[in-house]
Amino acid sequence: MDKEKRKISCTFTGHRPEKLDADEEHVIKWLKKEIGKAVAEGYMDFITGMARGVDIWAAEEVLRLKEEGADLRLIAASAFKGMEERWARDWQVRYRTVLKKADEVHFISAKPGRRAFFERNEWMVDHASRLIAVYTGAGGGTKMTMEYAGKQGVEVRKYKR
Repeated sequence: MDKEKRKISCTFTGHRPEKLDADEEHVIKWLKKEIGKAVAEGYMDFITGMARGVDIWAAEEVLRLKEEGADLRLIAASAFKGMEERWARDWQVRYRTVLKKADEVHFISAKPGRRAFFERNEWMVDHASRLIAVYTGAGGGTKMTMEYAGKQGVEVRKYKR
């Protein structure tokens, strides 16, 4: 990854809605604030992992800012093609809308499965200099992504209630 490009790239991680111990509206408000700070600090590329919850909420905010005229790019990093097929219909629609509006789309793994999600998370961190994380203390992919980011020297901005 180009070092200059990485400097202006920010990515997201966070729990699925059912694993959050915080109010969805509050989380979205915090994401909007953090994305706004990142834009003000010169971040122009935003990478979303396309998962239900935090990833899609963050992507929708970046798209909203773009529609208002902000010079931003949204990069969709989906773990694999068809990742959304088992989701509820409303989440599928949101996923596919974000995918269509993204400036770039990357399917990180050719094979579905748990490993594809870990590969996607590492890919996102490897292409960014800031990670905006909604983490509530539970184990799993969000925690591992934050730990990986720390080892890679990527700044982690963690959700606080």
